[in-house]
Amino acid sequence: MTSTWTPSTWRDLPIKHQPTWPDAGELDQALKLLGQMPPLVFAGEARNLTDQLARVARGEAFLLQAGDCAESFDSSADSIRDKLRVILQMAVVLTYSGGLPVVKVGRIAGQFAKPRSSPVETKGDIELPSFLGQIVNDIGFTESERRPDAQRLLTAYHRAASTLNLLRAFTRGGYADLSQISTWNREFVASSPAGERYEKMADEIDRALTFMDACGVNSSTVPALHEVDFFTSHEALLLNYEEALTREDSLTGDWYDCSAHMLWIGERTRPTRRRPCRVPSRREEPARLQGRPDGDSGRGARPVRSAQPREDPRPPDTHHPARCRQRARQPAAASRRRS
Repeated sequence: MTSTWTPSTWRDLPIKHQPTWPDAGELDQALKLLGQMPPLVFAGEARNLTDQLARVARGEAFLLQAGDCAESFDSSADSIRDKLRVILQMAVVLTYSGGLPVVKVGRIAGQFAKPRSSPVETKGDIELPSFLGQIVNDIGFTESERRPDAQRLLTAYHRAASTLNLLRAFTRGGYADLSQISTWNREFVASSPAGERYEKMADEIDRALTFMDACGVNSSTVPALHEVDFFTSHEALLLNYEEALTREDSLTGDWYDCSAHMLWIGERTRPTRRRPCRVPSRREEPARLQGRPDGDSGRGARPVRSAQPREDPRPPDTHHPARCRQRARQPAAASRRRS
């Protein structure tokens, strides 16, 4: 990264999967309003996640990321709660089985954009813009529904804010209490084909909790049994939206994209030799490069390095489970605002 970098550097670089906004004035007004909104997440939370991902890279913890391919604006409180519950259920089983803490990251509170292989969709003789997620247009196949609407950027912000508010209440207000999660596991496996195996594990967890309680270790004495850290993530597709929500941390002077705790670059938009990852190179929160399941994880090394030009004393967070995933520190770009 050269010294000529500015918050709007990404605008001079080749980018993909950006909508063709029909009204530039409406878009500018929406982005201006977004730039005046409070941050959705905070720099300290992102630093906490970065430290936890460093533990994952060292083999001292396990990373669990789960959620929707594309969120809907119609998500209800019940559906948000149920998604969180499934992630917490998975985490407690992984923790008990693997003996390692689990870093919990949801694809939630911001996963409203959707990359498409083609900018248009054709049905019969009708050709319309592709559905790019509810942050851009609607899934209905009419001209008005597929017209990109900049007001949806503001709707996405408010939907993300309300979802984050609910997630924080659930994870800090007792809903994530470990004894409650054990009960959920029992309810979940009642109708599962592998019910006996999972019920046995739930019984073992219950016995362990009972023993710990007898020793005076319970949710009243150990906060970690009563509440959890839960982080949000989404794919960084709409760069003007991400720019509008990037802030300069008032404590460190570092840049943070305050739309999520962690962003990622997908397979369709990942950097290459010809198209290096310049946009993410100045923000400080975690970032991830995601590839195809059959992809070569080595292809991601160069883009990750270009997204992380400065030295970081923590080991790189590289993970290759079912999908090729490589993580680095997060994208940069936006106006100079303080969180």
